Amino acid sequence: MTASLHGKAAIVTGVSHDGQVGQAVAKALAAQGASLALCARTRENVVARAGELKAGGANVIPVVASLTDEADAKRAVAEAISAFGRIDIVVNLAGGLTVYKPSAEVTLDEWTLEVNNNLLSAFLLTREAFPHLAKSGGGSVVNFARAGAAQANMLPYNVAKAGIVALTRTFALEGKDAQIRVNAVGPGLVDTASNISMMKPKDTSTWAKRDEIADVVVFLASPASVGVTGQVLDVTGWGLA
Repeated sequence: MTASLHGKAAIVTGVSHDGQVGQAVAKALAAQGASLALCARTRENVVARAGELKAGGANVIPVVASLTDEADAKRAVAEAISAFGRIDIVVNLAGGLTVYKPSAEVTLDEWTLEVNNNLLSAFLLTREAFPHLAKSGGGSVVNFARAGAAQANMLPYNVAKAGIVALTRTFALEGKDAQIRVNAVGPGLVDTASNISMMKPKDTSTWAKRDEIADVVVFLASPASVGVTGQVLDVTGWGLA
């Protein structure tokens, strides 16, 4: 079984900044022949990412959407259906770590923002896409959890990612009769531009590479992973979590 995605259409969220995982995932899916609807909040950034792929011959549209908003999630799915006539793959990458402080200092606004960006966005988009995945004869949802145990000073992020695991396994159970596979990637430290800029590491040789994460997403999105559902695949590079 190959990882070819020719004739398939994907929605990929969190595709905004240069040097991040979303950019690598979108590039890898396009390289396997998938048509792409790239979603992000900032028009300038998502248009730039779409333009990079179009220059390489990909069939891609940018979708400006805040996926914590129910109406925007519905519109993102509608725009993908309008452009491609189908949805076969959903990659929920939107979110990330933005609140890093002792749990007792986390404000309600910070909690709400972090949980919504990471968990609510995945729920809303997956819920809206699910009927279309079924119409396409089944498909694949790839969520993003995290590798390893909870860490201090990251309470809302830890809770959101634990929620992603529960969301993944629940949708997997509910999608099995329609042959919809739902899995998650659990990255460890990744060599993103933002991580390197923030952490200023002396050595990233043990970190997972963006392209390694993208390869796992392609595997989970493709027919090569038939029979794999409800799972979290950790991608930690050589720095085991």
